[in-house]
Amino acid sequence: MKAVGYYNPLPATDPKALEDLDLPAPRPGPRDLLVEVKAVSVNPVDTKVRRSRAAAGGAPVVLGWDAAGVVREVGPEVSLFKPGDEVFYAGDLTRPGTNAELHLVDERIAGRKPSALDFAQAAALPLTALTAWEMLFDRMKIPPGGGSGEAILIMAGAGGVGSIAVQLARRLTRLTVIASASRPQTADFAKAMGAHHVIDHTKLLADQFGAQRLPAPLYVFSTSSTARDLPQFVEIARPQGVIGAIDDDEVVNVAPLKRKALGFVWELMFTRSLYGTDDLIEQHRILNEVSSLVDAGLITTTMTERIRGINAANLLRVHTKLESGKAIGKTVLEGF
Repeated sequence: MKAVGYYNPLPATDPKALEDLDLPAPRPGPRDLLVEVKAVSVNPVDTKVRRSRAAAGGAPVVLGWDAAGVVREVGPEVSLFKPGDEVFYAGDLTRPGTNAELHLVDERIAGRKPSALDFAQAAALPLTALTAWEMLFDRMKIPPGGGSGEAILIMAGAGGVGSIAVQLARRLTRLTVIASASRPQTADFAKAMGAHHVIDHTKLLADQFGAQRLPAPLYVFSTSSTARDLPQFVEIARPQGVIGAIDDDEVVNVAPLKRKALGFVWELMFTRSLYGTDDLIEQHRILNEVSSLVDAGLITTTMTERIRGINAANLLRVHTKLESGKAIGKTVLEGF
């Protein structure tokens, strides 16, 4: 089967950072779906793994976690899907990735592809939707349908995670949704996703909250540079609120949170699959909820660019774009 992978961690400027490969087709385990991959999207985790993980045992590293495709075979213990079903999912860090014609995924972390979207549009959603959903409702414990009179600040509201978090917060809670952006294009995109207000994260947050008379956020969703921005979050946050982060800062000083009795939570979408938690099937449920919201017209894909051809050259181009920090929404590649 066709696949894209690499053997040594290299910068995206090196042509061997990603290579077109021909690999054996995998065989499904007991609860696996064998999926014919129709489209994939690229996330910051792809670039982080590419820069840090080396091949082991002579087998290349195949990246990719977001995918949409068609089930071709199922393992003997599969009960949620059957061959021919259309699925979307975000994969598992411990297994080969989705940048391959055929891919194995545990049925408990796959969901029904939204019928209102094509494969490319659907592939933009799983990883970011799971991350946003788990942060809002599992980590921050925001009650669905609640939040009246309260506010949430979502940093980088035009990014992959931010753009779906804005939609979920706007549609599934009664919170005032404040997003951050740094350019007119990203501010417009965040507003299109449903943000009530947009501020500029390159300027002092407290000054803008004061000038626009915005309510102090009970929740702050940080998508990057948490260690740098935490003092600003503490300054603007409502006492007894929650700050949540998804980035990879090695050291975050949470001592300043004490005076306001602020909570701090981490979200990693891969935690359930990494540890095989008892509630692993929760990701199947979340993705089906997201699918239903899409089909009901309540949320939409965050795909902003569609590229024909899942190959090394195209993937390297998207990696470079992500590493620039200028991406809006999600870039999707379709077809081998």
